Amino acid sequence: MRLTVIGTGYLSAVHAACMAEIGHDVLGVDVDTAKIEALAAGRPPFHEPGFGEFLARNVKAGRLRFTTSLTEAAEFGDVHFVCVGTPQKPGSNAADMKYIDAVVDGLAPHLHRDTLVVGKSTVPVGTAARIAARLRELAPVGAGAELAWNPEFLREGFAVKDTLHPDRLVVGVTSPGAEEVLRAVYAPILESDHTPWISTDFATAELVKVSANAFLATKISFINAIADVCDAVGGDVTTVAKAIGYDARIGPRFLSAGLGFGGGCLPKDIRAFMARAQELGVHDALGFLREIDEINMGRRRRVVDLARETVGGSFLGRNVAVLGAAFKPDSDDVRDSPALNVAAAIQLQGGRVRVHDPAALDNARAQFPTLDYVLEVDKACEQADLVLHLTEWQEYRELDPAALAGTVRQTRIIDARNALPVERWQAAGWTVRAPGRSLA
Repeated sequence: MRLTVIGTGYLSAVHAACMAEIGHDVLGVDVDTAKIEALAAGRPPFHEPGFGEFLARNVKAGRLRFTTSLTEAAEFGDVHFVCVGTPQKPGSNAADMKYIDAVVDGLAPHLHRDTLVVGKSTVPVGTAARIAARLRELAPVGAGAELAWNPEFLREGFAVKDTLHPDRLVVGVTSPGAEEVLRAVYAPILESDHTPWISTDFATAELVKVSANAFLATKISFINAIADVCDAVGGDVTTVAKAIGYDARIGPRFLSAGLGFGGGCLPKDIRAFMARAQELGVHDALGFLREIDEINMGRRRRVVDLARETVGGSFLGRNVAVLGAAFKPDSDDVRDSPALNVAAAIQLQGGRVRVHDPAALDNARAQFPTLDYVLEVDKACEQADLVLHLTEWQEYRELDPAALAGTVRQTRIIDARNALPVERWQAAGWTVRAPGRSLA
């Protein structure tokens, strides 16, 4: 089939490459000329494991091309995936819909034959119905320009795997024909994996996505709240999480206490969900999400406070090594990064901060240019009074604490992600602190 993917961000560009990988002819579309040129040359403009290989292979094979023209996209595609961002609106918790609206207004006037437009962006419930009406109004083909909603559930760092082997496919449709088209798009995946297929209405499809993100955020903030209680009584949050995770009703995933969540999805999505609930008159139903958001943001302040206490009550004259800049490992995405937020806060309070990250330094430098960025862990830790582990890259888990001890001024580390082999660090003479754990 001939597919277009409009928007070429972290997850949408992966979707385009994976659709080409399973045999479709794909045209990626974006207004960012530099990004389009890089993708067209087979060069990934961001870090995502496995993506570069798929991109280069399918560009070379001619199954994947890129353009900045919505007119070209309309002429080429039988199915158009709309994958542009829905960031938080400035001065509000609501989602900013200007990018989706711009795509619809730019694409629809060029739709002269029957086609299916498929929304994949995370949107406030009710968006699909509004866009469907807009498509019919603007497209020369009228009702022949049909809309479906197919939310994505990809994780940065695992986006290729999640695209080719999803744990479910959800489609919101208004006709059997639209569902038939989407089944054809995903046929190779459905046939190989027996992936669960959930066909529903627009509103339910939209709610599945935001509900999933809200639940994950709730789970993360819950265990972080328990970490504070553990700190108050001398308990161990990692043991609590392990024990309750054995309960099949709860499960172990997303129960890692620490610095909390960031990135371009969870924070803004739960805020947009609250804002939409307010508009619908059911704000009390989602009031708990405000607490979830506050708990999460409070984790950053908690780590800064713990770091200040560890170095004697003030960062003035102290060297602080920060391990991690990306909001999560296996990504170079620094949007709403807890690690960078902590690093910047310490610098503002007088600390001399050096930041290391295996992939995200360029993006971090663009966002926080005043921080000092280094390419080697040893350089970041040179004469450090404190080391902060803020992004749980595997590289950091495999560090040799005995060797690193000869680099720092004080063998003190805060494992803000509760991910390091603590016993090995302690055996090498390090004082280790971590949220929710008594490690003396």
